[in-house]
Amino acid sequence: YAVVSTQSSVSSGINAEYGESRLASRKYARIIQKLGFPAKFTEFKIQNMVGSCDVKFPIRLEGLFAGHGQFCHYEPEIFPGLIYRMVKPKVVLLIFVSGKVVITGAKDRGDIKEAFCSIYPILKNFRK
Repeated sequence: YAVVSTQSSVSSGINAEYGESRLASRKYARIIQKLGFPAKFTEFKIQNMVGSCDVKFPIRLEGLFAGHGQFCHYEPEIFPGLIYRMVKPKVVLLIFVSGKVVITGAKDRGDIKEAFCSIYPILKNFRK
């Protein structure tokens, strides 16, 4: 948890669903109140969800970049993964030659599932 100057707090690393995340944040606000600060729990929202998986096969990142360059950024000298900016859902995927994929920027679990279901057939086309 981090309390920022806008009098809001940011939680990161919570591995839970909406209800459990909300409860953890409420408990945090209660601890702050017990310390004597005028904390209130309002406007809870999830800003970013992250998912990861392994497609279990290596991926030709150069080919993927050549075929989908309008959505991708790939500079292996700077970062070993290909950055794929998906339009719908609006998420970013980090795709590695090992077959590991990280999906970030999702607003809910459905976005993560939709993104993976969209990218998996594409990745199969670029299997090493």
